[in-house]
Amino acid sequence: MKSVSAVLRVLSICGLLLLAAPLAGAAEPPADSGVSWESLSTQQRQLLAQFESKWGQLPPQRQAKLARGSQRWLSMPPEQRAQAGERFKRWQTLKPEQRRVIRQRYQQFKKLPPAEQQRIRKNFRQFQSLTPEQRRELRQRFRDLPPRERQRLRERWRQ
Repeated sequence: MKSVSAVLRVLSICGLLLLAAPLAGAAEPPADSGVSWESLSTQQRQLLAQFESKWGQLPPQRQAKLARGSQRWLSMPPEQRAQAGERFKRWQTLKPEQRRVIRQRYQQFKKLPPAEQQRIRKNFRQFQSLTPEQRRELRQRFRDLPPRERQRLRERWRQ
């Protein structure tokens, strides 16, 4: 009889848990309520330490973006972190107008069809594979072209 009462007790607890399940979902914060500081890993908190005192005042989207970015940073190999750090330093040296133009061009790029994006990436990789001297020379040759010829080349590159 003792085993039957134990089984009944377990079943009744399970039943109560099933009944309480919808209420548990209601107790969860909505998805747009942000990321709590405590939910970040120790490494993320160390990385984002400068935000700790104002974390609660940050918009939820900003908290989520910082949490994702810190997680991505922590998952990078050291070499990739160094490259990203250098890109970030260069970004910080840009004037606000330059940043605005870059953001605008990036948005335009994202609207392009995937095949066009792939073509642009391929051309960019080819350009990056040139030596700095070759790049300077190519830029100068382009600048030295008459405006009409530069426009013709731009149109050809878009095809």
